[in-house]
This record gives sequence, C-alpha cells and structure tokens, in this order.
Amino acid sequence: MTTSTFRVERPTIDAHQVGSYYPDSFRRATDLRYPSLTTTVPREFVHRAAVAEVMLTDWEQVDDTRFRVAAQWPRSHSFFTPIDGEYHDPLMVTETVRQIGYLLAHAGFGVPIDHQFLLWNLTVTVHPEHLRVRQTPASLDIKVTCTDLKRRGNGDLAGLHYETEFRRDGQLVATGGATFTCTTPAAYRRVRGDHAFGANDPYALPLTAPAAPQSVGRTSPVDVVLSPVGEPNRWQLRVDTRHPVLFDHPVDHVPGMLLLESARQAAAGALGRSSILPLSITGDFRRYVELATPCTIDACLVPEQLPDGSELVLVTGHQDDVLCFSASLTVAPEDR
Repeated sequence: MTTSTFRVERPTIDAHQVGSYYPDSFRRATDLRYPSLTTTVPREFVHRAAVAEVMLTDWEQVDDTRFRVAAQWPRSHSFFTPIDGEYHDPLMVTETVRQIGYLLAHAGFGVPIDHQFLLWNLTVTVHPEHLRVRQTPASLDIKVTCTDLKRRGNGDLAGLHYETEFRRDGQLVATGGATFTCTTPAAYRRVRGDHAFGANDPYALPLTAPAAPQSVGRTSPVDVVLSPVGEPNRWQLRVDTRHPVLFDHPVDHVPGMLLLESARQAAAGALGRSSILPLSITGDFRRYVELATPCTIDACLVPEQLPDGSELVLVTGHQDDVLCFSASLTVAPEDR
C-alpha cells in the first residue's frame, strides 16, 4: 500500500478571510474543521454560467476603494491554453481582470445582479518569467485600487476604473486595469433598442469558415475567431455563438473577450507565427459589435522593433465602415 501527499499553491490571502457571501455558520464551521478550504466566488458575480470558468476564489475589502482578490489559474484550460506549453495564457489575465471588475461591482458596491455592464477599455502587462506553468495551478494574490468612481443621484454605482497588481509567491506576475459603466435593465433596453436580446434574431449571420489555425496562433479550428477574406492582414470576425468559453451564456452582442482574442489572432497572422506570447494587450471598445453584421478585422505591424526586440501590432475592428474597437499588442521576440 502506498500513500501520496496532495499539494497546491496557497493563496496569500488568509483562508479565514472569506467574502460576505458565505453565511456566518459556514464560516465558523470551516474555521474549526477545515481552515484551508478554497472555493470559487459565486459565478453570478463574474457573469459566468459555468463554474469551471470562474477564476476568482476569494475577496476582501481593505477600505472604500481598495480590495484584495485571490484567483487561481489551471495548469491547462480548454481555451486559454498554455503558450508553447510553458506560459500561462496572457488572455487568461485579461479574463481575470474582467471578472474582478464585475465581482467588486456586485459584492463590493452593491450593483444588482441583473444590471448590464459596458466595458470601455481593458489593459494588461505580463512578466513572463513569473508566468510559467508549474506542477500545480497558479494561485494569485491581487491588489485592486478603484478610481474615478461614478455614482447616480441616488448613490448607486454607475461606473468606475480600477487597477490591478497580480502577485504569485510575492513575485509580480502582471498588472492591468479596466473601465466600465453599469446600467439598469430598463436603461439597457433603451440603449440597445432593436438589438436587445430577444428583440430580433441575434444569430442571423451564418458561421464563416475559420482561418488555418496555425496561421493565427491556434491549434484547433474550433477556437479560431477569424475568417480569411483574400487580403493580407485582413479577416472577417468569425462569431461562433456555440463556443463554450467565448459564449458561456447568451448575449446580444459580441463579447469583449472575443474581440481581444481576435486581436491576438490577428497579431499572430500579421507576424506570420504559429505561436506568440503577448507581453501587453490594450483594448478600447467604442461601440457594440453586433452579432448579425460582418465585422472586418485589420492588423498593422509597426515596422520598428522595440528596444527589447519585441514587436508592436495594432488591430482594428469595423462594422459598416465604422470603428468599433481597437487594440494594441506588444509581442515577445520569437527567440524568447
């Protein structure tokens, strides 16, 4: 007979500092019997239908504008696959930043679950030397500072900007930030009009054929979000509403994470690489990208290399010749 020891990376937030969404009786029981138990935050707080897609595991409020959040990244993921099998996917960092904003809005500032969020910008910068995949999932301690809080006349939160600092075993893994506004269901319906979910058929655009996966930095055609149009560094956005991660639940417009993924894939295509490691990603979202209208994705490689040998790619998305979003990616040298 043999025995084995189960080990995991421990988050630096104390295990007894659980969020207010647990009842006092549960906290007392776990403090006494299982002081190191870890679970995810409620999936509703981060607008996910699948518990498996929840990255956040804990949170606490430090003061009126500062929070600490714990997160865990799996060693492998169905969509956020490790880069070259060696680095956690930087797009998983962007998804974690997105989830943090929604968690704090609901749990920290009391925004009702049924309110809608409008993401205006999101940026991350990673330090790849601390982004490596190890023998256990990565546990992150994240400091969050909220700025530019906007409130309505009744005091309810209307929007904010926040900055994050990710650490793993005390080492800086990434920084990031985002800006969003939130609206009531009634206000959202007024803004979206005929595009609101249920007002018409949001899935009217036929699914287009994917680009060759390795030409845009992916390994599976299922995960390709670009379709070739016969022009260099130009594609049509491929919107597969059946994708279990990018469309975790029904929505009435193209999600921001899909747009960031399209920018990553367009950067790989423009660089002519089968795999890239983004060092920074910045996305600006100006208009809703509609599900039933073709969206053109263009990539432009900035000719000058940066001092460390990394390369800059600019990506834009247009619908009906109107700019809907733009992104910039700094990509690590190929011989990293």
